[in-house]
Amino acid sequence: MTPPRTAAGPSTPSARSGRRRGGRPSGTELLAAAVGAVPGGATRPGQQQMTEAIERSVAAREHLLVQAGTGTGKSLGYLAPALTVDGPVVVSTATLALQSQLVEHDLPRLADAVEPLLGRRPTFAVLKGRHHYLCLAQLDNSTEDEPEDTLFDAPAERPGGGTKWLGEAGRMGKQIQRLRDWAEKTDTGDRDELDPGVDDQAWRLVSMPARECVGASRCPFGQECFAEASRARAREADVVVTNHSLLAVDMLAGRHIVPPHKLLIVDEAHELADRVSSAAQAELVPEQIDRSARRARPLLRPDVADRLTEAGDALAVGLAEAPAGRLTGGLPGPLREACTLLDAATRAALDAIGDIKADDPDPVRKQQAKAVLDELSTTAQRLLEEADHDVAWVEKPDNGSRRALVVAPLSVAGTLATHLYDERTVVATSATLALGGRFDTVARALGLEAPPPAPPSPAAAALATATAGRSTGVVGGGTAVGAAGVDAGGVASAPGSRAATGVVPATSGPGWSSLDVGSPFDYARQGILYVAAHLPRPSVSGLPEAAGEELLRLVGALGGRTLGLFSSRRAAQQAAELLRARTDLPVLLQGEEALPLLVRRFREERSSCLFGVMSLWQGVDVPGDSCQLVVIDRLPFPRPDEPLAAARAAAVDAGGGSGFSAVSVPIAAVRLAQGVGRLIRATGDRGVVAVLDSRLETARGYGPFLRRSLPPFWYTTRPEVARGALERLAKL
Repeated sequence: MTPPRTAAGPSTPSARSGRRRGGRPSGTELLAAAVGAVPGGATRPGQQQMTEAIERSVAAREHLLVQAGTGTGKSLGYLAPALTVDGPVVVSTATLALQSQLVEHDLPRLADAVEPLLGRRPTFAVLKGRHHYLCLAQLDNSTEDEPEDTLFDAPAERPGGGTKWLGEAGRMGKQIQRLRDWAEKTDTGDRDELDPGVDDQAWRLVSMPARECVGASRCPFGQECFAEASRARAREADVVVTNHSLLAVDMLAGRHIVPPHKLLIVDEAHELADRVSSAAQAELVPEQIDRSARRARPLLRPDVADRLTEAGDALAVGLAEAPAGRLTGGLPGPLREACTLLDAATRAALDAIGDIKADDPDPVRKQQAKAVLDELSTTAQRLLEEADHDVAWVEKPDNGSRRALVVAPLSVAGTLATHLYDERTVVATSATLALGGRFDTVARALGLEAPPPAPPSPAAAALATATAGRSTGVVGGGTAVGAAGVDAGGVASAPGSRAATGVVPATSGPGWSSLDVGSPFDYARQGILYVAAHLPRPSVSGLPEAAGEELLRLVGALGGRTLGLFSSRRAAQQAAELLRARTDLPVLLQGEEALPLLVRRFREERSSCLFGVMSLWQGVDVPGDSCQLVVIDRLPFPRPDEPLAAARAAAVDAGGGSGFSAVSVPIAAVRLAQGVGRLIRATGDRGVVAVLDSRLETARGYGPFLRRSLPPFWYTTRPEVARGALERLAKL
């Protein structure tokens, strides 16, 4: 560990036991100061455990996985020990919501609270991708009139389709002028600070992707560059907040974007592998090739530019003929021919453009043209290689608006093992890291070596066999679910569920350890997990009739206050139509209005129901009695036509394993845990999670694994118990 930052003032004999030698404050002292500065703030045991564990990991140069349940206050739990490390410390998040919470609330409050202890105010900075910042070179090259290469964009490139008409072109000009005015006033050039904002197409005209940037030394606006200024601020800060996408690009590009650091904290770590996979993904789109040909045409002979256009046309024909989905037998002939033509055309164009020289009249435009052509060439070659470690597929959205040939890595575990952990300590945290009651599944996905699960003892195996088929799970005659106000006449036992504490046993491997700090919520007293084991196994798409009737009974017992998480838009639509036809409850359906507006109405209208699909499984936070029933229509396994999941499962099958168990079940476990987690968001919350998929109870192979991945709710398969709890909640 590097020497911690020295605080002002010497140590004293009366210093607390947590204080380091030399009077330097420890992470636990900084945490205590931060908690004490909050009116009514109280120390949370899990938060303190997390802080202490991070300090130990940094000292031992050992990586750490921390599962911190909702309500733990994990942000302060990792930010406090971060301030004991010589900066910068990098914190990476998956969502903009968490990034905003850290920068706008948690870090400023922490900085105020610990300033007396440190003798100075800690600093922090946000680091985003280059395209998030206004580019003065691009702005200088833009005009108030619509640029030639976007005036007649193909329908696929524009929301809603259709060719742009003159009124829209005028609107674009107004947005560009507003951006010019803003450029004179902004200190950061950060798009998120532009209010009101502009649409994506306007922003694309005044921003610069990293691959197209000529570099500050060659750019006429290099000394004023907003993106370069953000990197300079990050290098001087104590804490740098970034996002998983930029962290992934940094790893793949040799780690020269994010400033050097000794501690990396990955929050929402269950999302990291998918973000790295997305960063390593590439695609070919006909409209993209056509746009690059138009951009490069002034730099090329007509015959060379025409070859690019012909390659784009060939790709469009090949995509029209190919069915959507994974390409299991290699590239079809027309797509292979299109990639071959594109590779040759881009190489010829790059040779014709040549190197960028110091006396080039317009190095920015030349670099832009070269960067796009080089990316197209690299992607075409990668597709033609048909490597075993890559997966290729044809993408065709249902509305036919955009067709693409896509390639992505089969696995990113090796990439993470090589690039994530080198020369820094990594702390990965989330509320969803222990799947099936163990950390090893997520550890392997993050590139760590994890031991195989130990076989159960004979006694444990016998107990699991004896309880696996117990559908009612009634043990004894005591009362249950005190917080839900229900006397169930018995305590339900969740076969294969975690211990009542909900804390997962620690797992470790070479160079890493794990910790579950639990949650301050008493899940077994605040909520019920009800599995409708009497329903038929779901077999058809949409909402089965029996599941619809069960939904009606549950929602009717509570009188609304229901968040419905569905596996498909069709199922959500059918559920909304059913409730609208047979109840008087307000039913809000994702897609009918903007999601933030729907969530606000759901929060404010106590009897309302909100139904939607996957983006609701993680993006809704409604504490209080507005959400007391969460309904999940079926287990969220990946669809068979999801190319990456299918390819990964097939690879495991080919190696003699079970692709379903190794790939599909962990994906479903993460999604299910995120969805179930929508119910209890505060210590006063209570309610029921209802899963209308009987397989969560009846599937002996994966049902217990999925249940062990969930918070330790009181468990039942008895519909009358669930409805009784809801009826009592309705009267409160």
